[in-house]
Amino acid sequence: MPTTPLPRRAARIVAVTALTAALTPLTGMPTSGAAPMAPGDNGTLKIHTAPWDGVARTPYGDAIDEPRVCRFYLDAANFETVDAVTWRIETEPPVTGGATLRGTLNLPNDAGIGHTEDLNLPDGQYQLSWSFAGMTGAERQKTFTVDCRASMTTPPPGPQGGPPAGGGGIARGEAFTTVAGAGIVGLAAVGGVMWFRLRRRTHGA
Repeated sequence: MPTTPLPRRAARIVAVTALTAALTPLTGMPTSGAAPMAPGDNGTLKIHTAPWDGVARTPYGDAIDEPRVCRFYLDAANFETVDAVTWRIETEPPVTGGATLRGTLNLPNDAGIGHTEDLNLPDGQYQLSWSFAGMTGAERQKTFTVDCRASMTTPPPGPQGGPPAGGGGIARGEAFTTVAGAGIVGLAAVGGVMWFRLRRRTHGA
């Protein structure tokens, strides 16, 4: 039986080992497309209600994000050591000459939190965008709606149909239907008994 010479077999083993090593990624090397997170990348600007016409302010630092407001402010959170965030608000979709707001929100003491003054915009849909120095990727965005009419508190709708009966009774229409039905059934039963008795007397029973 033919055998492979030892030198040729050793060379073949060395070649296979080298190829395997070349195709295996080195442990700890960054994968393609993965960028390290920069301080503040997890930060966000939240839309919060500001006081107006008896409506209370959403507290600073509240975790809620309100997509529909009237008077409002921007509340920053989780920006770590970032000291300033640049923001702007534009109509969504964009409208030529539409209402816009823009500004820079300073975040003192490396706390990553802060808030703007109270803001106003005409009713409509808007897009909030923000960015900061050293951030990873494109600017962040979110949409919200300014609707002062829908935000106003209104009394709950009154009861539908006829007025209810006193003492927790049923409504007048339902009471009439129920009582009338019971009366009809009672009259039919009484009439049947009287007719049966008259029939027995007529036949001498």
